[in-house]
Amino acid sequence: MDADRGAGTVTSTEVTDVLVVGAGPTGLVLACDLARRGIAVRIVDRSPAPPRTSRAKGPNPRSLEILDDLGVAEAVLAAGSAPLPMLKYRDRAPVARADPWAGSAPSPDAAYDRAWLVAQWRLEEILRARLAGYGVRVELGREVVGLTQSPDAPAEAEAEAEAEDGPEADAEASRVVVTFAEDRRGEEAALRARYVVGCDGAHSSVRKLLGIGFEGTTREDQVMVCGDVELAEDALDRGLWHQWFDEDGAVMLCPIPGTRTGWWFQSGPERDGRGRPLAPTADGFRRLLAHHTGLPGQALTRAELLSTYRVNVRMADRFRAGRVFLAGDAAHVHAIAGGLGMNTGIQDAFNLGWKLGEVLAGRADPELLDTYEEERLPVAARTLDLTSERLRATLEAIRRPGGGLDSAITADTTGLGVGYRWSSLAADRTHLDASTHPDAHTHPDRTHPATVTHPTGAPLTADEGPQAGDRAPDAPCTEAATGAGTRLHRVFAGPRTTVLGFGPGSAAVLDEVAATYGGTGVRTCRVYAADEDRGENRAGEQSQEQSQEQGEEQSADRHEGRTGAEAGPPGCAVIDAEGHAAAAYGTGASARADASAGGAASGARTGTIVVVRPDHHVGLRVPADDARSVREYLRRLHGTGHSAARPPEQSSERSPDRFPDMVDAVRKG
Repeated sequence: MDADRGAGTVTSTEVTDVLVVGAGPTGLVLACDLARRGIAVRIVDRSPAPPRTSRAKGPNPRSLEILDDLGVAEAVLAAGSAPLPMLKYRDRAPVARADPWAGSAPSPDAAYDRAWLVAQWRLEEILRARLAGYGVRVELGREVVGLTQSPDAPAEAEAEAEAEDGPEADAEASRVVVTFAEDRRGEEAALRARYVVGCDGAHSSVRKLLGIGFEGTTREDQVMVCGDVELAEDALDRGLWHQWFDEDGAVMLCPIPGTRTGWWFQSGPERDGRGRPLAPTADGFRRLLAHHTGLPGQALTRAELLSTYRVNVRMADRFRAGRVFLAGDAAHVHAIAGGLGMNTGIQDAFNLGWKLGEVLAGRADPELLDTYEEERLPVAARTLDLTSERLRATLEAIRRPGGGLDSAITADTTGLGVGYRWSSLAADRTHLDASTHPDAHTHPDRTHPATVTHPTGAPLTADEGPQAGDRAPDAPCTEAATGAGTRLHRVFAGPRTTVLGFGPGSAAVLDEVAATYGGTGVRTCRVYAADEDRGENRAGEQSQEQSQEQGEEQSADRHEGRTGAEAGPPGCAVIDAEGHAAAAYGTGASARADASAGGAASGARTGTIVVVRPDHHVGLRVPADDARSVREYLRRLHGTGHSAARPPEQSSERSPDRFPDMVDAVRKG
């Protein structure tokens, strides 16, 4: 497959593992995830300066978990604020107040219970700083104008070429030639990459060069003007999100965290004599402000980043073409209601990053990359429908006095309920019965695997626990080695798969995994019950901090070409002092049942093994005596461990029409 518009003559032999095109939140999250894995990554953006936009108001709870894993959540929280109560007006008078988050609070299985307000440009600054810590900086002013993919050669031929001729031959074996538009000299420069990921927005050049369709609709009758403005001090209470909804339009003003006088301004547009929307201007914003709010127009002292937003609902018909992937707005654009556009992109990146990392490291077969589209395309389709439905609900609500943007916020918009039970990576999916599963009644097509999804809003019972494909729950616990407080998501943090062991029968499996995979992308963690005998300090059980430090050192070693530290920490141990982990993973009831059935005699089999993927989704959940399933699952994700000698990765582009029925089924759900 070629996409070579403007390809011209290749004048460079620059080589990288992954080229990320687009330096918004999606591209930056992906680049950070790859860089910390020691992957050679470059990230480019066509803008001559860091893009500055504020349309997205911040990460939702699931994205906050991802940012936490990347080590930037604290900076994001410090730069922003909790979402504000909403004060709603009609005819300039306040008529209602709503706080959609008043009844929510962090829970043991979810440390983040609400979205966080932070300017998108500030979030991007934080991510760029994190990326720079890995020695990677955004290359600005580089516009992709050509992509050429060469046919895949056999893995053996590529390996032989690299061995015989060194890096230059390896450069030739790389599969994608990327051509950039001219800098000042009028010449073209090119770069060779094993993989390219287009994170370059709704008008994606990468998607267009690939010839991938972007079907959907743009509603010209649903238009909003946006911008960052400054208001005179004390013009409005900065502890509220103010919303004026009238028969002839609306104005919404939300304080921008980290500023003294900055506000996000959203409004219906001014219109000309024929009813056509006018382009936003500072003077126009002043007129809208005075008309709807009663504040004097001069109270608005500055307006910048002005833009016009039209409701645009589109999705690419595939997220992959050979060695090129699409993520974020390049793959799907959503109605603004619910704030899921940026968040879905961040979650795309987190799904793709670890898969690229494992394949490029030579541990996983390239077929693992097929699961990116298999998992994320149905989620994007479902999200398009969800945001469109929330927009309809909001537009209906604001027709009535007291209605407002709180109508867009539901449990679905947290992102915590998104799972992949239909995925081929959900190892126990064949054991699910769609006709009897608790959420089956919500899906008209009960026979299709894509209909078996996480039951949003219906918590799993303690006896059931998460199924393969579900988000792995968090839980507070303490480090066995130090007694320090921690959380399971802290244990998961970092570029690795985690194997959790509950119950004494899990020890043998954890020991085997540690011996096989220690330092190669897999760690183990023994979860002890509060009253469980831990015996002598088990060999290989470290504090989380020790394990994390060693893991970071290994990542740095790989990034700089050092391989001596590959044998790394075999694992850690935590104490489930309050039973939250057992409750979240449904292991308490099964352990009691095993104990009552055989007592000490059954100790060898008592327990549960849970394999948690690097993106915090459950891959496998089996009894502790099923070591074979654990072995087979880890082999698929990480090869055979220290002895793995997998040939260099190869691409396996699959048919673009593989998942349409799955998408339809998820949308129906």
